[in-house]
Amino acid sequence: MSSPRVRKIADRIQVVVAEMLERRVKDPRLGFVTITDVRVSGDGQQATIFYTVLAGTGEGAQDDETALAGTAAALESAKGLLRSEVGKQLGTRTVPTLTFVPDALPESARHLDEVLARARALDEEVAARRVEAYAGEVDPYKKPRDEDADADADADPADPAAPAAPIDPVDPDEE
Repeated sequence: MSSPRVRKIADRIQVVVAEMLERRVKDPRLGFVTITDVRVSGDGQQATIFYTVLAGTGEGAQDDETALAGTAAALESAKGLLRSEVGKQLGTRTVPTLTFVPDALPESARHLDEVLARARALDEEVAARRVEAYAGEVDPYKKPRDEDADADADADPADPAAPAAPIDPVDPDEE
């Protein structure tokens, strides 16, 4: 779909099919269908419609599969009605052939959620095993030397009353 015209046709087909499924198609096999994407060939002869189905209130993968199968059958039976309405709404010389394909996006998202949950659990396990201790000193950064501390270090530790050695100032003219 490189041309903007083909993209506009695909967008229009998506809207028309979604409205038709919502309003005019009354098949009991049709579940909660969402049209996720439409791809039209460059010549406008083929339209592939991707859809997802939200399963009913049941639980488990079996309900998802039965809802998907029922919806696929309902879409196949309504294909002629949908194609004629798309032809009326588009107003083009040729009407594309509609092909319905279940979208793999929900399955991919579910798989990614499982992988992320497993990675999160492994990270928590590693964090629980971790012993937080520094490899070296607690504060490894060097600090500027304090001259008062150096003078105190030069003093005789045996005589606490002894004054610190005076520091001779250096005269810049003597050098």
